[in-house]
Amino acid sequence: MLLLCKMLMFQGFWRGNVPALFMYMPYTAIQFTVLHKLKTFASGSSRTEDHLHLSPYLSYVSGAIAGSAATVGSYPFDLLRTILASQGEPKVYPNMRSALVDIVQTRGVRGLYAGLTPTLVEIIPYAGLQFGSYDTFKRSMMSWNRYRYGIEEDDSASSFQLFLCGFAAGTFSKAACHPLDVVKKRFQIEGLKRHPRYGARIESSTYKGMYHALTEIVVKEGFGGLYKGLFPSVVKSAPAGAVTFVAYEYISDWLDPSRHLY
Repeated sequence: MLLLCKMLMFQGFWRGNVPALFMYMPYTAIQFTVLHKLKTFASGSSRTEDHLHLSPYLSYVSGAIAGSAATVGSYPFDLLRTILASQGEPKVYPNMRSALVDIVQTRGVRGLYAGLTPTLVEIIPYAGLQFGSYDTFKRSMMSWNRYRYGIEEDDSASSFQLFLCGFAAGTFSKAACHPLDVVKKRFQIEGLKRHPRYGARIESSTYKGMYHALTEIVVKEGFGGLYKGLFPSVVKSAPAGAVTFVAYEYISDWLDPSRHLY
């Protein structure tokens, strides 16, 4: 019995994992596809090395557009993930399908996009900072390699260096934009039914808008309320983003047709 209780306790850490996986697959695919197309168009080349010659401004803008496109394309799964992770025990929704059906029946299809506006307001600076700062860190790392080895040919970065650049970019962008992420999640769980031991039902009209939500959080919870959950958020997103950047670098170069001409 004790072993069963411990297993159930640890299962709580994976609550909302299925819709999270459904979200990240299309989100990552759309984001990097749009990003690569934008950079290829701007630079006239599909090689990631040539993309570094773009101005920092274009790196930030490309990242912001790519992040916005990916958010719109995968948002319902983000909403379901947040709801399933926040409902507590006993569960109101036993699975993703029941949550989806209930949201559509009670709030309509538009209910699947609750909180989309603050999400887009968050993702534009977040994705822009993430991709823009990654390119900046990568350029700095490559310059350091040239300085360290004193040869122009070593104009590249190792897998570990790329990982560090992605980790730093993910940490910086998440820390800078976390207050908007808090607001987004507050909108997503409005009206969520929960067991009394988790507190009263979350009212469906708590906030009138994004600015009102920001001010209400500061007034009632202080400025620290805007950074609730920052540490686990960074612990999750920074290494995940770093691995994603490394994989993107190698896969995009491997798929580049021009590399087979040499």
